[in-house]
Order: sequence, then C-alpha cells, then structure tokens
Amino acid sequence: MPSLTDGEIRRALKQVEQTGKQLSLVDGEGHGTGRLVLAMKPMPTRVTADWMAQQWRDQKRLKKKLGSYPSMSLSNAREVFTRDFADLIQKGRSIKIAGDTRPGTVADLFEAYVAYLKASGKSSWKEAEKGLSKIAGTLGRNRAARDIEPDEITDLIRPIYDRGRRSMADHVRSYIRSAYSWGLKSEHDYRRSSQRRFHLAYNPAAGIPTEPRNVGTRWLDEEEFLRLYCWLECPDTTVHPPYTRAVRILMLTGQRVEEIARLHVDQWDAKERIIDWSKTKNGKPHAIPVPEVAVELIEAIKPNAHGWFFPSATNPTKPVSHGTLYSFMWRQRERAVIPVVTNRDLRRTWKTLAGQAGLSKEIRDRLQNHTLQDVSSKSYDRWNYMREKRAAMAKWNTFVQAMLNKRRPYAACEKVTAIIHAAADEAAQPMARL
Repeated sequence: MPSLTDGEIRRALKQVEQTGKQLSLVDGEGHGTGRLVLAMKPMPTRVTADWMAQQWRDQKRLKKKLGSYPSMSLSNAREVFTRDFADLIQKGRSIKIAGDTRPGTVADLFEAYVAYLKASGKSSWKEAEKGLSKIAGTLGRNRAARDIEPDEITDLIRPIYDRGRRSMADHVRSYIRSAYSWGLKSEHDYRRSSQRRFHLAYNPAAGIPTEPRNVGTRWLDEEEFLRLYCWLECPDTTVHPPYTRAVRILMLTGQRVEEIARLHVDQWDAKERIIDWSKTKNGKPHAIPVPEVAVELIEAIKPNAHGWFFPSATNPTKPVSHGTLYSFMWRQRERAVIPVVTNRDLRRTWKTLAGQAGLSKEIRDRLQNHTLQDVSSKSYDRWNYMREKRAAMAKWNTFVQAMLNKRRPYAACEKVTAIIHAAADEAAQPMARL
C-alpha cells in the first residue's frame, strides 16, 4: 500500500463525519510485521483521529497510541514510529514495552533526579535542584547526558576550587555524581518509569576525588557549656529570640540541627513530654523524652501562627534553616563572646557530657537516633526503648541542672554580660599576657 498523504487524511475525515463509520488508514507497507495506522472514530460533536503503532505478534494484533492528528502531523508520526517502534517490531519484541528512545538530556537527567529526591521525601531536594540547575546551564541543558565527559566536570569544578571554595567544589562534584549514579540505576529500575532513557555507559564524576573530610573533634567542657548557655539566656546584643532558644534546645537534647530547627507543634506531645519525628535524616521515625530543663524552655515558647517553635526572622511561614543558625553562631564566635563552636559540635558535646553523666553509649546512640548496624537491631529488635530513654534523660537532667546551678552567683543579666565581656577582652588580646 502506498504511503499516506495529508490530502487522503482530510478526505477520510470528511467521509467518517458523513457516514458515521469508523475508518483506519495504513501508512506504507508492513503487513505481517507492523505498521503505522491512523484510526478515525465518529463522536457526537467531532471526529477523533489517533496515530497507532500496530503489530501482529503471536497471531494477535497489538496497538499502542503515538498521538492525535492534527496535533501530531503525518511526518512527526512517521518519525516517532521509525524511531521508537520499527526496530522493536523487527526484533519481534512487543510494542507494549516501547517508549521514547531518544537519549535524555542533561536537563532531563537532573530534573528526574530532583523529582526522585522530592518523591522520596529527601529534605535536600531544594538545594540539589538549585545546584544542578546552575550546573546544567554550564554543561549544556540540551546536550545528551551520556555525552558529558569527566574532563568537562573537572574543568567546571577547578575554577571553584581555585577561588578557595573547596566545600562548594566538592558539593558540585557530589551533585553530579549522585545524579548520574541515579541515572545509571533508573535505566533498568522496573519499579519506576521515566520519560527518558539516558543510555549512560558510566558515571563521568565517579573517578573525581573528593575533598578530604576533616572529622570534627571539638566539644565543650562544662565551663564552656555554661558560658555559652548563659550568653544564650542573656545575649549582649540584639538577636532574634527563637535562634537562641533553638540552640539551647540543641545543647539540652543533642539532636540534629535541622530537626530541632524545624520543630513544629505537631511534633511536641506536652502531656508525655516527648518530641516525636515521623521521619528523620536516616529515614526512620524517632522520639525522645525531653529533660525537665528543656521542657521548661519549650513550654515557655509560644509557637507562631504557623506552628513553628523557631520561625525564620525573614519569613515566619517557614522555620529557621540550619544554615541560618550556623551563621548566627559564627557571628558570635567572631565577636569572641562565646566559645569557638559549631552546631554540630554541640551534638558532639551532648554525646560526650552525657557519657560523663553516666549514660551508656547504646542509650546515647538511641537518643541521638544513630543507626545501629548489628543484625539484631536492624532486623529483629522492635522495642521502642522509651522507658530506658526516660531513665537516661532523667540522669542527664540531674547532671545538666548541676551545671546550670553554677550560674546562680551571677544570675543577673548585667553580671553575666560583664563576665562574657571580660572573657571576650581576654580572648581578643592574647599578646598582652606575653
């Protein structure tokens, strides 16, 4: 049968409209294997025309829709049929599993990876989206993802590294490596469907070395802990009050910064005095009983209209970010009014001082939601350890209350500020003692 023409299609559409009978037009040859068909059906107000890939397989006729005429033109339908179906039919494979065979672009890969992070509930998806969008603009959004070479990624990262932004350079490498790693796996992941196949042969960022990690060791002793806590209770400068409260809760509970920063009324059980997260960084639910000293602080806080205990100073509809808390602490460190410490150091401080208070490492791990790797913990033990956690937190509360009681001789804000200023002056003039 000769190839279709646009004139034949228009005449056939008029015929279906007049007769009210279905009609199918076949484009070219292909009897016995497969062909492109335009199926036209009369409807009450119009005639529909759909492009179908048709195949004879195991003595059965199979069909799969490609698009609708005229939005998909005759030439476009032929192109799609040739590209996505013809070779598949020749190999005897079912058209039911056929899809768009065009290799995905860099933008396709990065957008699909971000969508995967978002669907998986990963809180990092916004940062990944922002970073990958800039990277795609440099590599070329419309280039096939499989065409990116390792040298291109190295050339992208090196200027960032040379500017002294080593952490950013490593983040860029990590974003690209993770996106390509996901792309390689998604090619054959039958549990998910993607609009594009990427046909990746390897991960171009896999061989690029990472920036050496500096494992933190800093923690606050009792005197430093008390100095920081007193400043947070009565800062010597104007600060957003929720920030100081959030850091104190970090010090008293030892939890992850982002999980305390995003504390919401729905997570606080005032009756049981428990903070309950349905999902955390390791993907598991987590609940802790709160020590009495932290309960008093939490109960004194009035959540804002959006339910956040620690709202952002610039946008009260959102909680404070962990980055903002980090910057807040950094500014005070530069002024030398608090000990040199990061928010992560506070988690390490709790771990260490709680051990000094007599809490076993196992219960400290459970209170801080560290994943236990033994087979028993991962696969069998489903006890929530709430009774043991309460006993441990009571012991920690006694210890921390004893520390905080040492502030009573200088409980007045003026005296606390004077002591802090004296410590700051001493730290700012190290050569005076030499």
